[in-house]
Amino acid sequence: MAVEAEVPASVAAAWGVRERPHKGPKPGLSLARIVDAGVRVADAEGIDAVSMGRVATSLDTAAMSLYRHVSSKEELLRLMVDAAWGDSPGPLAAGESWRDGLSRWAWAMRAALRRHPWAARLPISGMPIMPREIAWFEDALACLADTGLTEARKASVILLLAGYVRNLAITEADIAAAVAASGLGQDEWMASYPRMLGQLTDPRRFPALTAFIAAGVFDAADGPDDEFVFGLDRILDGVGALIGGLPPAGSSPRAPGCVESRVVPVTLAPCVPPRTTRMPHPHVAGRQCR
Repeated sequence: MAVEAEVPASVAAAWGVRERPHKGPKPGLSLARIVDAGVRVADAEGIDAVSMGRVATSLDTAAMSLYRHVSSKEELLRLMVDAAWGDSPGPLAAGESWRDGLSRWAWAMRAALRRHPWAARLPISGMPIMPREIAWFEDALACLADTGLTEARKASVILLLAGYVRNLAITEADIAAAVAASGLGQDEWMASYPRMLGQLTDPRRFPALTAFIAAGVFDAADGPDDEFVFGLDRILDGVGALIGGLPPAGSSPRAPGCVESRVVPVTLAPCVPPRTTRMPHPHVAGRQCR
């Protein structure tokens, strides 16, 4: 007989299935108000500023009153991250291709992380289980529904795409912070890099780098979305090649004599976590299954 899994308090709270305490007066706060207040503090002051006391102050209440709704700061942070994603972009629209759907999904995730950049900084705490995480996961799976990919490979594609969006968001935020700390404009900050390299490096030792600098790559900053568009297109090109190389329906998906790989779930969340890793059978390591 299957044993029911214990639902963590933060998950139960997010789904609205955690029972409220029956003793004491009716609380004047709500979980939604507390989470919204935490998000506002993080947006304005950074994630390090979030504490039960700081959030309570923003709500003009005592910190202890928050504990009727959230058990700890860690629980509050997880609820805040789920809130930060916002509504999922939705499944494929009529006539929309899997590529257009996934592109829209990735752009929506990028927009969420631009609104709340701190959300990408918090470590992934597990598989996608919060309400908005599940909605985002569902929409991405729906985009891939008719591609012919196995369910495991769909998870791999979503992991790749979400990881790309998340990683680039962190990189861009770090660069923006470095530019701000320098006191220079973005173009001036970029142009200072090749000048510095020219003083430090010997063209005979670094000929490729010398040619790279001479091409003027760092003379001015790229457009705000140039790198994102380039990477997104390359990922979707690769997924398209994978889908295009699938065997026709009804044919064997594996080469003769090849043992099917095992699928080992790692973790999966709409915008942050690693999801599925395929581990080859030990007796066929190094052989390619198709």
